[in-house]
Amino acid sequence: MFDDAISAKFLEKWPTIYKQKVLEQSRGLTQSDDLQYLVQTAESTTEVESGWDSDMSSILILVHLLPPSPQGRKRPGKLSARQASEYLVKFIETGTSIQGHLDGIADSLQPYLLAVGTQRNVIHKYFIVIDKHAISCKSSGSLACFDELFKAHFVFGTSYNHDLVNVYNFLQTTIYEIDIDTTKVNPRVAELRARMLR
Repeated sequence: MFDDAISAKFLEKWPTIYKQKVLEQSRGLTQSDDLQYLVQTAESTTEVESGWDSDMSSILILVHLLPPSPQGRKRPGKLSARQASEYLVKFIETGTSIQGHLDGIADSLQPYLLAVGTQRNVIHKYFIVIDKHAISCKSSGSLACFDELFKAHFVFGTSYNHDLVNVYNFLQTTIYEIDIDTTKVNPRVAELRARMLR
């Protein structure tokens, strides 16, 4: 759908430019226990026990920087960034039935990553879960699997999860540079984009 230059942008730019910028921006946030733990694991050069690896932690920090917007009168309340992160990646231990996980999905959610491993920082396999199907990721690393998840939205023609739309719009317009002029973004997304592109 897009050329190789656009397809490669996330894997080229996230580790070299944006991961550090996300960490810098996170220092201005109220430090919840969850956020502090993610920052610790993202900055760590060694694996932090039971935490996500450094790359996945940095992506989850982006969810804290761009939390879900309130839903309005029809659906009052607001999800926390931690709850929204569950719509991005879920962890199950090796030996847990993947089919059992798929059968337990109550409503048809947007695509997300299913990480299977002995603990969050020792993932053996990632899957993209969509419409109660688990599609094996080609890559083994969390960053490349997240790249596959983002691209799956375009491949399957699905919209972004409404609780993660700010995160996906930021990635789409800032890093992948897809439909920058035609994508309507939340003011928070525009502000973070402006700060990071300085």
